[in-house]
Amino acid sequence: MYRSHNCGELNESHINQEVTLSGWVQKTRNKGFLVWTDIRDRYGVTQLIFDEKRTDETVFKLAETLGREFVVKVKGTVIERESKNPKMPTGNIEILVSELTVLNEALTPPFTIEDETDGGEDIRMKYRYLDIRRNPVKNSLLFRHKVAIEVRNYLSKEGFIEVETPVLIKSTPEGARDFIVPSRMNEKQFYALPQSPQTFKQLLMVGGMDKYFQIVKCFRDEDLRADRQPEFTQIDCEMAFVEQEDIVQTFEGLASHLLKNLKGIDTGAFPRMTYDDAMRKYGNDKPDIRFGMEFGELNEVTQHKEFKVFNESELVVGIAAPGCASYTRKEIDKLIDWVKRPQVGATGMVYAKYNEDGTIKSSVDKFYDQDDLKKWAEATGANPGDLILILSGDTNKTRARMSALRMELAERLGLRNPEVFAPLWVMDFPLLEWDEETERFHAMHHPFTSPKPEDLPLLETDPAKVRANAYDLILNGNEIGGGSIRIHDAETQKLMFKYLGFTEEEAKEQFGFLMDAFQYGAPPHGGLAFGFDRLVAILGGQETIRDFIAFPKNNSGRDVMIDAPSAIDDAQLNELHIQLK
Repeated sequence: MYRSHNCGELNESHINQEVTLSGWVQKTRNKGFLVWTDIRDRYGVTQLIFDEKRTDETVFKLAETLGREFVVKVKGTVIERESKNPKMPTGNIEILVSELTVLNEALTPPFTIEDETDGGEDIRMKYRYLDIRRNPVKNSLLFRHKVAIEVRNYLSKEGFIEVETPVLIKSTPEGARDFIVPSRMNEKQFYALPQSPQTFKQLLMVGGMDKYFQIVKCFRDEDLRADRQPEFTQIDCEMAFVEQEDIVQTFEGLASHLLKNLKGIDTGAFPRMTYDDAMRKYGNDKPDIRFGMEFGELNEVTQHKEFKVFNESELVVGIAAPGCASYTRKEIDKLIDWVKRPQVGATGMVYAKYNEDGTIKSSVDKFYDQDDLKKWAEATGANPGDLILILSGDTNKTRARMSALRMELAERLGLRNPEVFAPLWVMDFPLLEWDEETERFHAMHHPFTSPKPEDLPLLETDPAKVRANAYDLILNGNEIGGGSIRIHDAETQKLMFKYLGFTEEEAKEQFGFLMDAFQYGAPPHGGLAFGFDRLVAILGGQETIRDFIAFPKNNSGRDVMIDAPSAIDDAQLNELHIQLK
């Protein structure tokens, strides 16, 4: 028997019991006649004591040789600890060891296995199996498991069934780039790894499964960021015989359940916002509503004077930074430099200090009087003590820049509290978006999204104005889920493919199986997919997902631990009929 108890459960009720523990050596302290060793497993840490007077000489000498991360098994008696440690669940007891077995020796780790480690990210990713022993990573993975269990239990109670869908599928041209897998048995033909199980879950609805879900791996060959990985996990869901409101209520219920059961938070009904309002008020379609600083559009109150910069702008927009009127000129100049960085792209910024005495002092006082500036304050919701910041230019670019500035200010002002949760539904997205490079429309979500029924005639006359029957669930400025009501009849789907630039032949080649299925009685259906990694990270109080994935890739999409991707030998390439230039 390797253990009678784990390293996190012993307490004063176990005093005088003989126990067996196994785990890793956390640290050792040798006082000459006494050796204390902390032993760790997944459940916690227990202190061992080796006493020259009470411990067998052979055991004592072996204890003196223990190094960090040695794997050991000990047998001994639980005794009361003289110097108690209230910070440890096991801090009132220790084990007087009678038997010690070294199960495996260990090299000295390249970084300390502690909550606060001296290892940088690169070295910790290379030795990820050691990093997992640290509490922050271990607890993140345990939390991920807990979220998955809650999701499965909730959806099962709601009548959903979990169905696995294929991983080797057909490549399609829409969306991000596919990861391609060559087929050895079918020369010069390829599978793709799924970006999502989209078409399969629709086929399950045609098959009468009614309510489907799957916690599923998906793959996208795209540029990476802190919240993206080439392989990621979705909570993928679909329902038949539903309208948009049915889906919104179902998955608002799931999100509320997770917030209540995992965080003890009752948010009430989630607010809703149209895509147009989100862009107008916050400059992006996934606004963080934990704090204010809504945009104030200032065209009407700025373009009546001789300030050329504003007069020639498509949009003049401002925000009020709370309590920042006290910023010095140096601090404001740093903000101006920040928005002028290439990543943001502004050419400059106008500001106005709303002083506590009610006066407003701006960087363009030459052109605007106090009455004008008071209108700026009114439009941006500024109060005395606030700093009004204004950008101008092309509408879309200016909104994006102001959105970036709003988020940067929120970080600097400590307004993005990870323990505060603000969910939001964003709805009525454009169905299509114009791509300047390809000079054609692309589906904003995917080509199976249904247009709003009342907007269907606009496909012929003004495609850019057609709204999608789609919805995104936002949490703390991050999209955690998105979905739509699907097209469920072949004729509408053909029309959609037409406006996306597919010829009939291309549509049939890529999606003929789905079009065929629609001819055999497809029910009205729709669904939603949560980004599971991102959802877990945000619920865990973080916005980067790596620590919630057991073996993540780095920013280049590499697994530095196993050194992948890697070259393969010529024999394998020949079997796959691939010749490298």
